[in-house]
Order: sequence, then C-alpha cells, then structure tokens
Amino acid sequence: MQEGHIGVDESGKGDYFGPLVIAACYVGPEHYAELDGVMDSKKLTDKTALALAQRIKATCPCSVIAIGPAKYNELHAKMRNLNRILEWGHAQAIENVLKLQPSRLAISDQFANPAGLLRMLASKKIEIELQSKVRAEADIAVAAASILARAEFLNRLASLGNQFGMTLPKGATSVKEPARRFLATHGREALGQVAKLHFKTTNEL
Repeated sequence: MQEGHIGVDESGKGDYFGPLVIAACYVGPEHYAELDGVMDSKKLTDKTALALAQRIKATCPCSVIAIGPAKYNELHAKMRNLNRILEWGHAQAIENVLKLQPSRLAISDQFANPAGLLRMLASKKIEIELQSKVRAEADIAVAAASILARAEFLNRLASLGNQFGMTLPKGATSVKEPARRFLATHGREALGQVAKLHFKTTNEL
C-alpha cells in the first residue's frame, strides 16, 4: 500500500496489571526508510519494542492514549463493555493523528464489530475510510501503532511497580500470587490502582 494511512492498535487488553493503551500512527512512503525492523510488536522483545518506539515517535505523526487502571475500572463499571472503551480510544487516537496529518484511510485490528468504531468516528464528524482486519499488524502503520502501544504499556507497568515497590507481571496467567502479595501489603482499595478489576482473577482472590 503506497498511499500514506493511519494504523491503530492497542496493548494491555489481556493483561491483569497495568493500563490499557491505544496508539494511532500515520505512515507514508516518506517514512519507510526510518522504519526498518518495524513489525507486529508481539514478535519483538520488550527491549526492541522500546527502542523502536522512540524511532517511530521521532519519525511519524502519532498519538498514544493510556488509560490507567483506576480510570479503566471507572470506565468499565460505567460502560460494562471493553469494546466500547476500545472504540472510544481508537476514535480519539485517530482524531489526534488527523490533527497532525490528513489521511483518507485508517486500518485497525478487528477487535469487535467495526460498526461501533464507525459510529464513534461519525459522532466526532470524522470522515475517513476504516478498514478493520484480522491480523492487521501485517500492515506497517498498524505494526508501528502496536509498538507504540506496547512500549507505553511496558513503561507504565514498570512505573506502577516502582510506585508500589514490587514487580507487576505481564499477562493474565501468572498473576495470582503477585496479586495476593499486593493485597497483603497494600490492601483491596489499592488493587484498583494497578489491576483491571473485572478480570476473574479478582474474584478468585
């Protein structure tokens, strides 16, 4: 795809600890030379993703929206639906990039029925073609957005860990013991500042 366009992706959706991060990035042919090594962030080490994110930020018009756990829990309690939060975040990130760089096309990973995101864009009076694809990270703009989102997630997860004096793991499978230690040290109320409380892990604890 030769014409410049916006890619949008998220990180932290399946992680018990840490924020939900949504990023949008405009990539045009003029940026390709600086984006060597950019691919789906799931295929990269954390160290590589963090380094590439700095290069992408210096090269491309982009926007990164981080929803910290406390705000995420507030939004989820109100909306009762992760996809609605994602739709809001994707639309906001796309709008932010369009203020920096006009584009006729945005590509997102198919996280749900794209109709919700289209409605959100329409409510903001944003006229743009939206392509919602499975494995959209094969597109360089979506891959760049996925790296930006992951890097921000990693930085904020580490920052939360430092704030509370313990390492907060990624993912949702090996989190029960760290969550128990966190509860024993900081209490139930503080858990909502570092974790997504609607995960079944919270009830299991």
